[in-house]
Amino acid sequence: MADVVTLCLGPALDSTTATDRVEPSRKLRCDIPRHDAGGGGINVARLLHALGKQAVVVFPAGGSTGRDVAELVDASGTSFHTVPASGATRQSFCINDRAAQVQYRFVLPGTPLSSAEQQACLDALTTEATGARYVVLSGSIPEGVPLDIVGRVAGCARAAGCRLIVDTSGAALRQSLWVGAWLIKPDLEELEDLVGRRLTSDAEIDEAARDVHHSGNADVLLVSLAERGALVVTRQGLTRIAAFQVTPAGGSGTGDSMIAGLICGLLEGLDVVEAARFGAAAGAAALTRPGTAMADPAEIRRLFATGTAPTRSPALAAS
Repeated sequence: MADVVTLCLGPALDSTTATDRVEPSRKLRCDIPRHDAGGGGINVARLLHALGKQAVVVFPAGGSTGRDVAELVDASGTSFHTVPASGATRQSFCINDRAAQVQYRFVLPGTPLSSAEQQACLDALTTEATGARYVVLSGSIPEGVPLDIVGRVAGCARAAGCRLIVDTSGAALRQSLWVGAWLIKPDLEELEDLVGRRLTSDAEIDEAARDVHHSGNADVLLVSLAERGALVVTRQGLTRIAAFQVTPAGGSGTGDSMIAGLICGLLEGLDVVEAARFGAAAGAAALTRPGTAMADPAEIRRLFATGTAPTRSPALAAS
């Protein structure tokens, strides 16, 4: 029995390599690639397992890439429940340009899930969520999957007595505001999409975050702000979490690491603000890893121990 069950509707086989310089119309000689099991829910469950927590991930798997993803999850020691899919699991690629010191990320589309495959994923989620404390819907929603999947996941979480955490994007993120999720986590770009305008100053970001929190029924809004840190908005007020200072190494999956760190903190008895600060440390630690490599648990705990206290602003609470 796991404390956390994650649902990854869009798993991926993530491959990372490097070349001296990315140039058009030339053969680019690359390093031996690194392969990781990817997709939001898989990334969250893998890091929770590495942090010593009981987590299981539910995901559809199809074709040879689906088998590869399942084998990689299994090799990590993370518990998982696969749902057979008729289409092949998608792939994504990270190419590091050594000369420019930049990273190019290519995300291929996945095969749509049939209605029966969607229901099988929800059935597996319901089974695994029995006795759990948190259900996490993390990652993109595959094309062709109706938006009511978010509400159906919320129904599974309620039936199991679990808190639901949602980290997705686009219309699915907007839908999550009203389904009874306990926490939703947009980044700055997604927050701008939710309010329909650019946000440049801290004051504008704070106001938008309070407005979004007030407009929905989620208990907690956690906004990741990259080098600006993070915001936590609850009924008690708004709290700003300072960014952790690290040297990036081209890492990705910072949002997934943040969610895993947040949940780890909650399971260890931290309040939601300190748990979010633990999540911010996990996101920063992910930046120091190459490509899609997972954050180092020891580095997460080191960063958390040395970070600054959050700035709480009860007067900014949404009315």
